[in-house]
Amino acid sequence: MEDMSGDASEDTRAAAYAELASVGPYGVRPGHALITMVEPHPGHEHAYNRWYEDDHFIAGAMAMPWIFAGRRWVATRELRRLRYPERSAVAQPVTAGCYLTVYWLTEGRYAEHMRWTVGINKRLNRDGRVYQDRTHVFTAFQDHEATVYRDGAAGPRDFHALDHPYAGLVLEVVAAESPERRAELLEWLRARHLPKRLAGSPAAMVTVFRPTPLPLDRMSYVKQVEGVDTRLTLLWFLQRDPRDCWEGRFTGLDEDVARSGLGRVELVAPFIPTVPGTDRYVDELR
Repeated sequence: MEDMSGDASEDTRAAAYAELASVGPYGVRPGHALITMVEPHPGHEHAYNRWYEDDHFIAGAMAMPWIFAGRRWVATRELRRLRYPERSAVAQPVTAGCYLTVYWLTEGRYAEHMRWTVGINKRLNRDGRVYQDRTHVFTAFQDHEATVYRDGAAGPRDFHALDHPYAGLVLEVVAAESPERRAELLEWLRARHLPKRLAGSPAAMVTVFRPTPLPLDRMSYVKQVEGVDTRLTLLWFLQRDPRDCWEGRFTGLDEDVARSGLGRVELVAPFIPTVPGTDRYVDELR
């Protein structure tokens, strides 16, 4: 493993940072996201969790330019039993993917971030700081399309969502019937479906993203993104534990989308937040 104590004599091109900071967008909107759902291999749950918490979450993400917020979520075996549809196009089996991590990226900084993330992950892999006993079930950088709020202007904004102490999150992946109909599906979600579902709901907001292709020089253990022309990714931010409000609130989302005639639901999966720096919930995964 690399000596992380630092070397003052190493040329880090520090002078370039001031120049880079003086140009380009630097707003606070989450214009892009990294959404990654991962399954640690059986028997590696504790080691994977400690590696991600203690090293990768920081060195592989939060310390990188233009990521300004991040949060980890976990799905215990009890939570994974709530997932549907049983024959998911995203997770095979539908219970695959114990951990979900979401990061916000500054709007307009996707290209710059991607250059850095490819470089740092090559370095981490070379230095033995990438945990191999895991499978990427659903990992994609995504562009922000819409945020729908339950309470209008009241409450946290979407750029607060990964810092606010939400009690749960529901990941929903939908796919349009064709690339040409995705815009129509998005408009139906934004204007009709989500406002109706959010009214009186324990969810304070839903953010909607569309996936983008991963770069060709990505790490080999991360597969290319599927459905970049048809899929939308929805993140429901909950003020209650999803187990306490699942029936009637988050069941039937697939039926709603099917009735619209615009697409289909490929995954609905509830999560609760991890407790940083601990192994809480690791013993409840299997």
